[in-house]
Amino acid sequence: MHRIRNSGLRHALVEAANELGPGVVTGAADDDPSGIAAYSQAGAQFGYGLLWTMILTYPLMCAVQLVSAHIGRVTGDGLAKNLSASFPRAAVTFLVAALLIANTINIGADLAAMAAATELVIGGRTHIFAVLFALTTVLLQLFVPYHQYARILKWLTLSLFAYVGVLLSVHIDWSAALIGMVWPGEIDRTTIVTIVAVFGTTISPYLFFWQSAQEAEEVSDTGDKPLKDVPREAPAQFRRIRLDTFVGMAFSNLIALAIILAAAATLHQQGITQINTAAEAAEALRPIAGQFAFALFALGIIGTGLLAVPVLAGSAAFAVSEARGWKHGLEYKPQQAVRFYAIIVAATMAGVAIDFLHINPIRALFWSAVLNGVVAVPLMAAMMILVGRRKIMGRFVAEPMVLAFGWAATLVMAAATILFFASLL
Repeated sequence: MHRIRNSGLRHALVEAANELGPGVVTGAADDDPSGIAAYSQAGAQFGYGLLWTMILTYPLMCAVQLVSAHIGRVTGDGLAKNLSASFPRAAVTFLVAALLIANTINIGADLAAMAAATELVIGGRTHIFAVLFALTTVLLQLFVPYHQYARILKWLTLSLFAYVGVLLSVHIDWSAALIGMVWPGEIDRTTIVTIVAVFGTTISPYLFFWQSAQEAEEVSDTGDKPLKDVPREAPAQFRRIRLDTFVGMAFSNLIALAIILAAAATLHQQGITQINTAAEAAEALRPIAGQFAFALFALGIIGTGLLAVPVLAGSAAFAVSEARGWKHGLEYKPQQAVRFYAIIVAATMAGVAIDFLHINPIRALFWSAVLNGVVAVPLMAAMMILVGRRKIMGRFVAEPMVLAFGWAATLVMAAATILFFASLL
């Protein structure tokens, strides 16, 4: 009986794991090296004081990503194609162009961080590592079919557990941490800029396009029909999407919490309050937390970069191709969707060029954050309008609770963007 019970449990766990996919990959890609730098800076500069941002963003992030997945699965098309069918072409072109630029800058910053982390661990030249990482991600997207590539991305999410290992190897003041999770404390101009950076790296436009495109890709690759054409499949699919998204976003925010906690417990306690890159955070950890924590942190940067760079390039390619009406999809061979794959290659190689140009990574991420802030608010508003339109969604318009949290996330991001620009003045 005990053996039967264990077998049933294993079967249930395997079934649950098989249902995890686009949401988990999207959540993990959110903790890219650029995000790691932002979270490390938040912990180093403010200690446990900004942990509440991760608690606040979780339900908002879930709502926005649920809407993204909902649009993709119900219509069978990605976000950009649905936007193009409902809004002025010029507006969609602006949003997609801004996304492409912001993603390219992010790719450059991520490749630079991955290369610097590799140099810290094994030595060598950072530019060579940046090129190697770029070629690896491009070749995987060009020559590995989507159904296989999706499994690779899912396994890469495990690299983020390195930050849980770091957390277990340092001393945490849990009473201060718990207060930081529920009480904002004093907020000044510097705090506002950091909060906006955390919000911007947690709720990012490229995540909307990626999860929506992956749900649409699942429809086309499995031969299924969009849910508006086969409504009987909706309950099972919506249950899967909710599980996938809730788990993926929880994974993303828990890892971000771990990074902030580790930086607060080590760097902030030692008076190190300025971190410019994720690699700097790893290097600063070495004398404080030891070689083990340093190695885990550095390896986590490399692993999550290998996950995030293809998501950044792929989301840009999906957005541009859908908006222009080009053939697109990772299941196609390169010669079948030339322009789609050309965008992936161009965006990744442009990221390498940013690394070779010695552009200040913090300055690059600053402008990327500005672009993401400009894009996120109108894009989120457009998504909320889309998911509430029966003409687009048929009988599957979003539930009132999802709409409420989605609009709340839009208002929070709008307020954060306004505060960001006000802080500059």
